[in-house]
Amino acid sequence: MRMIERITSRTNPLMTHIRKLAASGSYRRKSGEFVCDGYKLLQEAQLWHAPMKTIVFSDGAEVPDIPHEVRQVQVPEDVMKSVAPSESPQGVLCVCSMEEQLLPEKLDGRHYVVLDGVQDPGNVGTILRTADAFDCDGMFLVNACADIYNPKTIRATMGVVFRRPVWKCTAQELKGLLKLSNIPLYGAALRDDTVDARKVDYGCAAVAIGSEGRGLCEEMLKLCDRTIRLPMSERCESLNAAVAASVLLWEMYR
Repeated sequence: MRMIERITSRTNPLMTHIRKLAASGSYRRKSGEFVCDGYKLLQEAQLWHAPMKTIVFSDGAEVPDIPHEVRQVQVPEDVMKSVAPSESPQGVLCVCSMEEQLLPEKLDGRHYVVLDGVQDPGNVGTILRTADAFDCDGMFLVNACADIYNPKTIRATMGVVFRRPVWKCTAQELKGLLKLSNIPLYGAALRDDTVDARKVDYGCAAVAIGSEGRGLCEEMLKLCDRTIRLPMSERCESLNAAVAASVLLWEMYR
């Protein structure tokens, strides 16, 4: 028989903790926890055996069987609305422990995506979801990308965050790891050696995507083995980072 707590106060320490986890990256890192909002993320967390610590559900919400060691809390709908990161809560959220992804000594996969300063959480989450769809082996975050554990990022991954590795590192650490693993780095940018993205050998490669506003930074550009471009209408200057990444990830996959 599972034990279910009842909390009715918005100022309860657990409710305050959840609000802080949703709002602050530094608090998430300090606590080593993050929030997953909604049924889909709860199901994915269960499916991939994420280290779940607490589940909170509102009155009337359907809750699947949860391991007895997970803290289970029932709250009124107004309390759920006060803590849920989304504007239209589904009535259930869970708190999971972060699993630190240490840089491997050597990469044993064939395809990787690198994000350089992509700060929009929705873009970062969408790119990770797309990388999973096209069987990419992992994602690197370089130069102040959006927090992978931001609730908006987590929501955009649709649970992929639980099954695809994401590493945070410096540009130099990335280049050293790729060199050791014999994986070339192709950057989406324009320079003298830029080639049509359709004419590149992606048998084993990492592709780097910069922010929509400024593209790849100079440091990253210097580390690229070559740059690639997506052919498009002359009227168009650039693509959204997630769209550009999706096209390149599909090219690698096919």
